[in-house]
Amino acid sequence: MNDRKQHVIQKAHQLFIEKGFQSTSIQDILDYSGIAKGTFYNYFSSKNELLIELFKSIFLEIEAKRNELLIGQDPSDIEVFIKQIETQLITNKKNKLLPLFEEVLVSHDEDLKDYLKQGQLRMIHWIHGRLQDLFDDSKSPYLLDSSIMFLGILHHNIKYYKMLNNTNAGLKQIVRYSVNRVVTIVEDLGKSEQQLFKPELLQIWLPEAINSQQNVLKEITQTVFLLKKELSTSKDSVKYTELLDFIHDDLIQSKHHRQHLVESVLTSLKNEKPVVDLEHFKKLTQLIEEFFNKLEHYNLK
Repeated sequence: MNDRKQHVIQKAHQLFIEKGFQSTSIQDILDYSGIAKGTFYNYFSSKNELLIELFKSIFLEIEAKRNELLIGQDPSDIEVFIKQIETQLITNKKNKLLPLFEEVLVSHDEDLKDYLKQGQLRMIHWIHGRLQDLFDDSKSPYLLDSSIMFLGILHHNIKYYKMLNNTNAGLKQIVRYSVNRVVTIVEDLGKSEQQLFKPELLQIWLPEAINSQQNVLKEITQTVFLLKKELSTSKDSVKYTELLDFIHDDLIQSKHHRQHLVESVLTSLKNEKPVVDLEHFKKLTQLIEEFFNKLEHYNLK
């Protein structure tokens, strides 16, 4: 996103916080950001589209912060998960997301409502993935139920704590308490073997996101195989195979993709004359770029 467009989004965000989304006109945004109407419509087709772009930029910020907390850490460490939730809530509060969400929910704009609904489902998808990191496979059938209950517990604990104390000062306490409750729930469901929502529902709720990524991963697997075959006669074939296997394993098998490492390995391969001009390598580079772009777009990391 170019700097000028980002500037307009930031200025509009300030107005939405001060005046409310519904009460802010496009003319208000033009005056406050210092741009012409034509420039605005070059960037956004409507005020609603601007709001969606604002949500996307905030969600990407949250995503980056959550992923940063995982670098060099064990994904099964519950303390990391607690810190990720705290960080997300702090970012939400900083950006005054709740009042914006509430305005959208009472509006008559179905596109905005659908966008928020998809955002909620992507959040459940992320929580579900993190619970998979925290618990063994025997608990997998109960983790979608637990993800949904966790968000309900967390949000209502925050709501009523704030109502009682008129402050968010106890955020860390609330998050830890809520995470401890979901741990108990998962263990209890594992013993009782009760299930309300099957995890396969995520495939139905987020079909475009999940199917799209699966198709890209299949192409990556096939392209890596063909590339290794092409390079098998090279004198450095063992090195190339190891590098390609690293990329493949990170994208296919890892739950937490190390984008910076994958891109670093790709850069190393680009410096290899026998590799860089091959069509399959060019295709692999494009597929990996598409893969990470989709992760950002659908918030699936």
